[in-house]
Amino acid sequence: MLMFPSNPLPLNLRVSVIIPAYNAEKELARCLMALEYQTLPQDEYEVIVVDDGSQDGTADVAKAHGARVLKLDHMGPAAARNAGAELARADIIVFTDADCEPAPDFLERLIEPFDAPLISGTRGVYRTQQTSLVARFVQLEYEERYQRIARLQKEKGSVDALDTSYAAYRREVFLEAGGFDTRYRHAAGEDHELSFRLAHAGHTFRFVPDAAVYHWHVETMRQYARRKFRIGYWKAFLSKQHPEYALHDSHTTPSLKIQIALAALLPFALVGWIFSPAFGWLALALAMIFLLSTFSLLKLIYQRDKPVLLIALPMLLIRAYASGLGFFWGLVHGPTRSAQETPVLHTGSQ
Repeated sequence: MLMFPSNPLPLNLRVSVIIPAYNAEKELARCLMALEYQTLPQDEYEVIVVDDGSQDGTADVAKAHGARVLKLDHMGPAAARNAGAELARADIIVFTDADCEPAPDFLERLIEPFDAPLISGTRGVYRTQQTSLVARFVQLEYEERYQRIARLQKEKGSVDALDTSYAAYRREVFLEAGGFDTRYRHAAGEDHELSFRLAHAGHTFRFVPDAAVYHWHVETMRQYARRKFRIGYWKAFLSKQHPEYALHDSHTTPSLKIQIALAALLPFALVGWIFSPAFGWLALALAMIFLLSTFSLLKLIYQRDKPVLLIALPMLLIRAYASGLGFFWGLVHGPTRSAQETPVLHTGSQ
């Protein structure tokens, strides 16, 4: 079995890969095996697994694959990534997740833009090999987003949202910014909060569409709704922190924001229809505008994976309502802690 470099410090070390993991023994092994077979020479990168209070064999799996292991109390992925960045020994830190399997050239592609001194961070893309319609719909959602991000990068020369499933930062920049906001106790927005903060300060990021990780997307509509609700919840907190990005950022498509607003109005129009036919016409108009706003995604689905059209409409409605309800709930019941938490390190960690 190939092993990652650990001690002493490799002379050619360029990259520290940081993976937060919680009860992830099943998927972590596949992630680490994929990282063992990178096109980047092994003496140029190290792998750090931050075991965030797991109750299974996560740490044992990481050690078996030669990764450096740091154990924390259950602090959440933001705090785990911060702790990993502190432990990192390379100038470039790469973040991915335990349920991701990096493509063989992932690291090599992701760090290429750092040859330019002004680049502070990079982001890659998701791919999937799943066959379920829901997972294929989710992948096409991402593909639509990637097309938009590529256009924005071409127009503006930079992007403003890095996703931690496939992101890289200059370690110095990351640490000077204070890392991720640990009030985000789940993986849903802390990555964008940091990248928005850095973009606002003038840092430049690059989108690298050839830097891919394979991911296991949700496979049922129920799972999809729960995920969209959680994202919406933390988006509300993010919009409070960065109101300048509430209406426009490179990650969230403007059409989704329109769809959420239309979906919120539609039930009122339908109820009003009981009392006046005029509201029926209003409901029809709202529904038509909703469908028109989804044209870009529906076109992509038609071009690349026609069978997904069978579930497109219910998935679009679930997305709008779950995201909108989550956002509303986040506005009303969002995080109230005022200070970031400091990760608690266990002595004896490797």
